[in-house]
Amino acid sequence: MSDTFDAGDVTLHRVKEHVWEIPRTGDMRVPARVLASEPLLEEIAEDKTLEQLQNTTHLPGIRKYAVCMPDGHQGYGFPVGGVAGIDAEDGCISPGAVGYDINCGVRMVRTNLTYDDLQGREAELVEALFANVPSGLGGGGIHEGAVADVEAILERGLAWALEEGYAVPDDLEHCEDEGHRPEADASAVSQKAKDRGKNQVGSLGSGNHFLEVQRVAEVFREDVAADFGLAEDQVVVLIHCGSRGLGHQVCTDYLREIEQTHAGLLDQLPDKELAAAPAGSQLADAYYRAMCAAINFAWVNRQLITHQTRRVFESVFERDWEAMEMDLLYDVAHNIAKKEVHAVEDGAERELFVHRKGATRAFPAGREEVPPAYRDVGQPIIIPGSMGTGSYVLRGGDRSLAETFGSTAHGAGRLMSRTQAKQEFWGEDVQDDLREQQQVYVKAQSGATVAEEAPGVYKDVDEVVRVSDALGIGDTVAKTLPVCNIKG
Repeated sequence: MSDTFDAGDVTLHRVKEHVWEIPRTGDMRVPARVLASEPLLEEIAEDKTLEQLQNTTHLPGIRKYAVCMPDGHQGYGFPVGGVAGIDAEDGCISPGAVGYDINCGVRMVRTNLTYDDLQGREAELVEALFANVPSGLGGGGIHEGAVADVEAILERGLAWALEEGYAVPDDLEHCEDEGHRPEADASAVSQKAKDRGKNQVGSLGSGNHFLEVQRVAEVFREDVAADFGLAEDQVVVLIHCGSRGLGHQVCTDYLREIEQTHAGLLDQLPDKELAAAPAGSQLADAYYRAMCAAINFAWVNRQLITHQTRRVFESVFERDWEAMEMDLLYDVAHNIAKKEVHAVEDGAERELFVHRKGATRAFPAGREEVPPAYRDVGQPIIIPGSMGTGSYVLRGGDRSLAETFGSTAHGAGRLMSRTQAKQEFWGEDVQDDLREQQQVYVKAQSGATVAEEAPGVYKDVDEVVRVSDALGIGDTVAKTLPVCNIKG
């Protein structure tokens, strides 16, 4: 076992098991760290992830180190799977380090159904979900209202959904930040973004977004699983989507404006895609308010899909959703920057903009941001895999605050581009193989979408989760396997 890893222009040094560091050199403000086993590190090194991670260390105010999660891969400027804690007083905030799909995230809905209850109804269920949950490119949502509705959603988040009858109080209590960022300001969101969002509330979109019915296949920590309301053979539902065209437009608007207004800062960075606004500047404040509004929009989006999913289950299983105990286990955000207090290099506590791009918050037990229902056990973490390999539920690990600003991976992480995937796989063949070999029923708007998301496109989610558990940043609780999956 070597203590170094040669990745061409970059040499990483082993700090300890599964922790690799690019030492600080030149204009780097801090070192960069990759959390990975050697097989995962070899895959991470195949694209520009390490270069992008190293570039991230040039951002003003970055503290401790830039971190890449085990599922890391190349992104826009900032790698997907990247985490950076940047000083909220003398640092900056970067839209590229949040991503275009603001608050792309995932939620899990429990049920009291078992796999036996579902068998024989898979085809009926996947067809009903596909018919009733809008998906694909463009418009069409569950709630198609006026711009005034969008503005209320942007500012109030799940409180709006509760008032409109799309949610129950328990949904808010089991969502990150109770489904509301109070700093949100609809006036900081452009009219173009609002127009894009008004007919997309309650829609999956396209790409890697999905709704998947799963069964709990394995439980690893029975006490924690019991606290989460999970047991073997139980049916659960995973919903993965974000802020749709609205969030994309918010990111685009502020990237362009920051590039023009803060060109001097941009000139100091090795990649213009890392464009950032200095903390305390008008644009930093405006972007933060707009981003928080898009975060609220995404939570409402997933909530309306939850509402529709409950109605579909009622129709298929001929029981009220309350009788099926279709309760929200948790909803976690991925692409996000939040003001949080963390210990930095000298042990002092500082307020930071914690940028998590394709990474999941993973707070341990006791942290006040964890909902009361889970505060004594740790925050639930949901890590989706591919539609052929399964997903995981974890809980925030005791080492997460020290190692990763309270973060872990968000998924399996892509191995190949969408273009390459469509060259390697044929969508109809993937669907047939999944149904015949694994009894997984997939429905999508096109075969190309299925090809882009084929199981072979992704890293080994088992290995990603194993590294998270070994490092103590996210403890494995349960594994789920797919049964029905719908995609855009």
